[in-house]
Amino acid sequence: MNWQRLWAVMLKEVRQLRRDRLTFAMIIGIPVVQLVLFGYAINTNLRGLPAAVADQANTAGSRAFVMDLLATGVVTTVGRADTPQELMDDLRRGEIDIGIVIPPDFERRRLDGRETVQVLVDGSDNAVQSAAAQLASMPVDGSSANPLKVQRPVSVVAFYNPERRSQVNVVPGLIGVILTMTMILFTAVAIVRERERGNMELLIATPLASSELMIGKVLPYVVIGLVQATSVLLLGLLLFDVPVNGSLLDVYLAITLLIVANLALGLLISTAAKSQFQAMQMMVFIFLPSILLSGFMFPFAGMPRLAQWFAELLPLTHFLRLIRGVMLRGASLWELWPDMLALLAFIMVMMTVAILRFRKRLD
Repeated sequence: MNWQRLWAVMLKEVRQLRRDRLTFAMIIGIPVVQLVLFGYAINTNLRGLPAAVADQANTAGSRAFVMDLLATGVVTTVGRADTPQELMDDLRRGEIDIGIVIPPDFERRRLDGRETVQVLVDGSDNAVQSAAAQLASMPVDGSSANPLKVQRPVSVVAFYNPERRSQVNVVPGLIGVILTMTMILFTAVAIVRERERGNMELLIATPLASSELMIGKVLPYVVIGLVQATSVLLLGLLLFDVPVNGSLLDVYLAITLLIVANLALGLLISTAAKSQFQAMQMMVFIFLPSILLSGFMFPFAGMPRLAQWFAELLPLTHFLRLIRGVMLRGASLWELWPDMLALLAFIMVMMTVAILRFRKRLD
């Protein structure tokens, strides 16, 4: 062992890392990103769940009951309804997570010690079910409006996954996670690979426009993504009995939107990276926040407002709302149009920027 030669190799590696700014940023960036996400953005204690109230009693006691529920901080009212059916429609569209039904004979039920209030829960998210159960067990005395104690029990009715099977919640989200990882990775190295293999010279000599080249590289991977999604859907049905309550066409339309969005993002990364290694490094910066902030692993409602705003920029966040809404709640894509439009806008922006950045040159 020649220690002088070994020292020379070590110095050469350190200097190379110093010149590679992206690798140097990863050394510092990944620990910082993980610390910030887990320490600041990730919160398993849900607060501020969007809820709507159907107060059919409209008495001082019922209004006090609602005020006491809001005082817990677990729910926040985003609307009101006249009937339980309106609450069910809001749940299916994903506009609320919890619906509170106060019957017309609320006061008599309370005095008789019978069930007083029914809480309707979007069971497609197990974390919401747990929060609703916690909400139902909290003491509410109604003292803000009257001296009489509001009697329990409050019944909690979970829809779309009453058994609270984790597979029903995980499998639809897993489609998005797999497609996010593979689609971005495939296209992130697409342009860089052409340069490294020497194929860029051939492409420069062709009359291909930049848009034709970029879109042509995307389309084959759309088919690959659909094959992957179909595999997950079939295995989820056969192994875990995960239902598809909505239209299968809507499921595949939502999947296609996510595939194209991730491919466009991967192409943008490919135009910025200088090597395949750099492209994979940049993919990590996208994939890590996507899986942590989208609502796949941790409840979206438990995140701080700033983290939620950032999560709205990620295509996986909108896809999870679409796929869970269609597969589990039986909603149509048209009822979930805000998230569908968000994915379409993301695709247009990413593809446009990627095409503008790409130049058929070797430098």
